[in-house]
Amino acid sequence: MPDTLRYDPSAAHKYLSPVAWDSVCPLLENARQAVRDEVQLYNSKASIPAHMQPLDSGFIEWPQRLLDELKAKGDASQLGQIQIAAKRLRENFDRVVLLGIGGSYMGAKALFDALCHPFHNELSRDARRGVPRIYFEGNNLDSDALRALVEMLPQSASAPKTVNDRWATVVISKSGGTLETAIAFRVFRKAAEDYFGAGSADLKQAIASITGETGKLRNVTNEQGYQSVFPIPDGIGGRFSILTAVGLLPAAIMGLDIVQLLQGAADMTQSFFTAPTGQNPVLDYTGIGHLYEMTGQHIRLLSTWGKKLESVGFWYDQLLSESIGKDGRGATPITVVNTRDLHSRGQQHQEGCRDKLITNVIVEQHALPAVGIPAFATDHDDLNQYQKKTVSNVLSAAIQGTNEAYAADRRPTTDLVLPKLSEYSLGQVFQMLMLATVVEGRLLGINPYGQPGVEAYKKATMRLLKG
Repeated sequence: MPDTLRYDPSAAHKYLSPVAWDSVCPLLENARQAVRDEVQLYNSKASIPAHMQPLDSGFIEWPQRLLDELKAKGDASQLGQIQIAAKRLRENFDRVVLLGIGGSYMGAKALFDALCHPFHNELSRDARRGVPRIYFEGNNLDSDALRALVEMLPQSASAPKTVNDRWATVVISKSGGTLETAIAFRVFRKAAEDYFGAGSADLKQAIASITGETGKLRNVTNEQGYQSVFPIPDGIGGRFSILTAVGLLPAAIMGLDIVQLLQGAADMTQSFFTAPTGQNPVLDYTGIGHLYEMTGQHIRLLSTWGKKLESVGFWYDQLLSESIGKDGRGATPITVVNTRDLHSRGQQHQEGCRDKLITNVIVEQHALPAVGIPAFATDHDDLNQYQKKTVSNVLSAAIQGTNEAYAADRRPTTDLVLPKLSEYSLGQVFQMLMLATVVEGRLLGINPYGQPGVEAYKKATMRLLKG
């Protein structure tokens, strides 16, 4: 495929002995076999041994399963139904509010920022090609932000309401009990009932839910008869759920090609299971990170060159933190955007503690025509010499120059290169990083699924609220 990503660890390999890499390769193979075995156990529907619980490996084969079902059943498949629901929402509403927190929104935000126009919500409906304006809430306890968004939505309109007057809510929560999202949903549900009329046909079209087969949100959905409802599968944890309806319905509402998104992920899974080390992005990325962590580089910098991938980095921050940050162990992920953060964190990365492994995320082909550097008769800033250059040329020089500076001081870097930002390439990235996280957990002897530490603050918060 022309959009196939490349992972190049050669710069980091320079500071590792061949013996170190040779020693980790069998461990990587053992971890890959462990993942194979876990998939087989998950598929067998057999009882999961207590020491392996939770086992949320359903995400691994999920993309291919959805694609196979689409081919077999067409519109009757889950993917077909997602596309139909998304089309209905696009055609009938000009604003869509996505409610969710953690894995229930970060993947959708990453797709929105990476693949939609940087100023999507500022464009006219025609310029947006009929895609609604997209807003994200329910991901924090920020009263001002919540009120501001509610007040920005249309509050009154004379019937019949035009598309530009109509807004919808998509609420995403497996249990329906996550406090931030549940509170936000109450607020937007009340606003929608006031606007469309409680129990009205319009209201049932204006609220969609993505939730577990049982739980508080499922109960509300069943009671109110919302028209669009999709399941979050058992055996797929929240931070691994981007390629379920959790990410796919928002992506389809955005007008993205969710089939290509899934195809990229399915192809990455195939590569993971078949390609040898040295040609396997999942194993190579995991092996390099593991070796450097064992020698003290326990901070993982995902250095995105350009703003559009910052939210992909934030998505990965959650994935790695919740999966590996256990038992007093696990690397700390940090996302930076360059060249912006070269003017803030750059000093620390160049001359600070030697505790960092830097992965550059580089996009070779930009979505829009490159901006040229204009010339002026007076050259006070001395930039006329670059009048034949573009901003993209300057960025390329900055990438090369920064990594030369790191190399001169023996600062390890690797490169994750995307030919361009597309649904296919992003599907590869998401699946690669999810698989790598699971493999790393197995290398460390840590269960990458579940997040028991997150429950402590939740219990304390609820106790204080009830006090």
